[in-house]
Amino acid sequence: MADPRAKKLADILVNYSIKAKKGEYIELNFGVDAKELALECYKLLLKKGALPVVNVGVPGFGYAYYKNASDDQLKTFPKIADYESKLSAGTISISAEMNTKEMTKINPKKIAMRRKVVNPIHDREIKKDNWVYCQFPTNALAQDAEMSLEEFEDFVYEACLKDWKKESRKQDKLKKLLDKGKQVRIVGEHTDLNFSIDGRQGIKCDGHRNMPDGEVFIAPVENTTEGFIKYTYPAIYGGREVDGVYLRFHKGKVVEAKADKGEAFLKEMIKTDKGSNKLGEFGIGLNFDIKNFVKQILFDEKIGGTIHLALGMAYPEGGGKNKSALHWDMIKDLRRGGAFYVDGKCIQKNGKWMVDI
Repeated sequence: MADPRAKKLADILVNYSIKAKKGEYIELNFGVDAKELALECYKLLLKKGALPVVNVGVPGFGYAYYKNASDDQLKTFPKIADYESKLSAGTISISAEMNTKEMTKINPKKIAMRRKVVNPIHDREIKKDNWVYCQFPTNALAQDAEMSLEEFEDFVYEACLKDWKKESRKQDKLKKLLDKGKQVRIVGEHTDLNFSIDGRQGIKCDGHRNMPDGEVFIAPVENTTEGFIKYTYPAIYGGREVDGVYLRFHKGKVVEAKADKGEAFLKEMIKTDKGSNKLGEFGIGLNFDIKNFVKQILFDEKIGGTIHLALGMAYPEGGGKNKSALHWDMIKDLRRGGAFYVDGKCIQKNGKWMVDI
């Protein structure tokens, strides 16, 4: 019997996040361990008259691909996936990782090469504005979070099962503040960073793209970032952990990159393409039901009292122009003696609001 919380989450994903309609092709992508939640989504899609297209991820196939694929295979554009993407009206993707370290030993150049090839499909999906991504609780994720599976399930559902319409209304004040803002400054331990947001629009993250959700983000003006930042938590990308990330920027670009662990990988990813050494996103975590770092960016970037900055791609709906196959979020915890300012006014200090938000 399905966990009743899975049924509630499926209802949010199908009826709120993507608003599936009769006659629409909807891609339903999921890891095999997420069958419980995916099946509930599948049933709801069929009841609504939608046409679900099912893609199931099986552990080991991704690793086998990157381990064995030739450069010619990595550079070959996936025409079938492209055709499916063109036909679909929406996408529900449910990750269910069995081994979060599966790609650790894969050559990062292979991953970067493939991301460049499939990026046009990714860009199309983003522009459709009708997709949602979530993670199903698995033993692997629970282990990384240093929790039992039962504890992690409770953590996930508490973060997800909210009145997202109400949360959306709460985010309006912060969005308006960012929309009117011109300059952001972030300060903290080994951190003093500033950039322009003049002319950019804040984007509310209220359950339509991620689950769990809970942030407002905005795209920095591409060539304005100056200063330096040291991130609080390990930056994780493709299963690779980079600890103690320190970045220094000048005229919008990373001019110095250091890390206590994984520095070579960090530098390789920064060289992915012309846009991968610039900031594409400044995000503010607003989900105060997520309190602890669990080594999953979907949750970690939403931690109330933190901010995150993404290297690479900017989402275009807010006016962001930076293009890249890379989008790598890195988190600074302001609850530990940090603050951020907009136009010289302190907005949040030590993880607490200094204005009416």
